Amino acid sequence: MPGRRAFLLASLALAAPVRAAVDYPAVAPRPLVFPRDHGAHPEYRTEWWYLTGWLDVPGASALGFQVTFFRTRTEVDPANPSAFAARQLVIAHAAIADPALGSLLHDERIARTGFDVVGASEQDTDVRLDAWRFLRQADGTYRCTLPARGFTLRFTAQPTQPLLLQGDAGYSRKGPAPAQASYYYSQPQLDVRAELTRDGRTQSLAGRGWLDHEWSSTLLAADAAGWDWVGMNLDDGTALTAFQIRRQGAAGEPSYGYASVRPAGGATRTYRPDDVRFVRRSEWTSPRTRATWPVAQELRVGDRTFVTRPLMNDQELDSRMTTGAVYWEGASELYEGERRVGRGYLEMTGYVAPIRL
Repeated sequence: MPGRRAFLLASLALAAPVRAAVDYPAVAPRPLVFPRDHGAHPEYRTEWWYLTGWLDVPGASALGFQVTFFRTRTEVDPANPSAFAARQLVIAHAAIADPALGSLLHDERIARTGFDVVGASEQDTDVRLDAWRFLRQADGTYRCTLPARGFTLRFTAQPTQPLLLQGDAGYSRKGPAPAQASYYYSQPQLDVRAELTRDGRTQSLAGRGWLDHEWSSTLLAADAAGWDWVGMNLDDGTALTAFQIRRQGAAGEPSYGYASVRPAGGATRTYRPDDVRFVRRSEWTSPRTRATWPVAQELRVGDRTFVTRPLMNDQELDSRMTTGAVYWEGASELYEGERRVGRGYLEMTGYVAPIRL
């Protein structure tokens, strides 16, 4: 399969060899407008819709699931008249975290947009890559269909809370420079109803999910290695978001941080970089990439201290044949003291090589 993906990437490059300097717009503070901003923003370099969650399994361990659709604007000359010119790419990942297996069930896709087969609507969330599709319906419910290699996942994710605009009303800083930013909102505490088919057996499952939609042209500073991020649905309805951007180098010191906490029915409180701190609590070394991942982390947000605990250690997702990056996409429980207070995902990048989006 890797050979097929490499051939596809080469074909995409050869199909449209004419390149020119492409002007990507900068991110600057502005009001987000919905439903328009649920849709794609093809003028920007990078965009993703990222939905994670937990599914409870009667009589067995819960499962984690992750679905991501990326849209990338390439450097192909916009004036290229060819219908085959790869001006925009859509990439999709899907993964199931099942402790009974011990590693991720994972599949991925990549293709150029066009021919009503691959694309991302600018009107509302509707991203498709062949038979894979993720869309937002008129009532706000998300619907996803993923016939993947080794499993098929279908689910609906219904909002139970208002949108959560990250940063300054959706303008999310990722560094000290104004251009090091993205437009970013979340939809936490999603009510998820899913059908998961594996080995000829279909399970009807329910759980809780979290959606991030983010788009940008710059995002990270040149010396950034990657990030650690958490999106956690707390059992009392609170939504906790936190991330740190790490510098390159053996120490991996943080260069920027952010957190937001929104209680159910309450106002969002955001935290300055100095009020956010990630501390390694437990590590796991991948037998494939040899990267050492801090799979359990202590997270300090203001005067509160949380600890993440992974559903399983091996949640490494190698997508170098599509996005060019290796992630640790980990279903994780959240503890405050000795009490479990929520579940969500810990995502980490830049532990194999500095990430370049």
